[in-house]
Amino acid sequence: MPHQWSPTPATPDSDQPVLTLWPYRSLPRRGFALIILMAFGLSMIPLIGVLGTLALWGVLPFVLLMVAGLWWGLEHSYKSGEILEELRLEGEDLCLTHSPVKGAAQEWRCNGYWARVEMHVSGGRVPFYVTLSGNGRQVEIGSFLSEDERKALFGELKDYLTSLQQPQPT
Repeated sequence: MPHQWSPTPATPDSDQPVLTLWPYRSLPRRGFALIILMAFGLSMIPLIGVLGTLALWGVLPFVLLMVAGLWWGLEHSYKSGEILEELRLEGEDLCLTHSPVKGAAQEWRCNGYWARVEMHVSGGRVPFYVTLSGNGRQVEIGSFLSEDERKALFGELKDYLTSLQQPQPT
């Protein structure tokens, strides 16, 4: 699942875990190389019949263009999937950091006691849209996750925020 609560605390003075979210990767880098190799190899099979003829040079650029287009598309997909979100407790503040592919990281802070998690079944950017609210702002979290993953995330966040709002034993 593309989100994980770290088993160790974020900082030595905190005993709270960090929630890290990232987009799902269905194709690892090894699979990427295999797909490119298969596309090139399978597209070369029909060209065996035209080896040594002028027709080979008429078709070969299109085969290479197809492989280059596939390469570019998969690389673009990898780059757009480098989004990272982290939710951590810093003192009494809950801090959500969103690191997009391009541009500076965006940060949202709120007192953990007053933070609320909401799920919007419809009407959001995606179905079962999860938001955090507090400090006068509402921010999305995990919008790049699948629908089932957002449902699971909502339950986990609700439990986590409930545990933060319980009185701590002294």
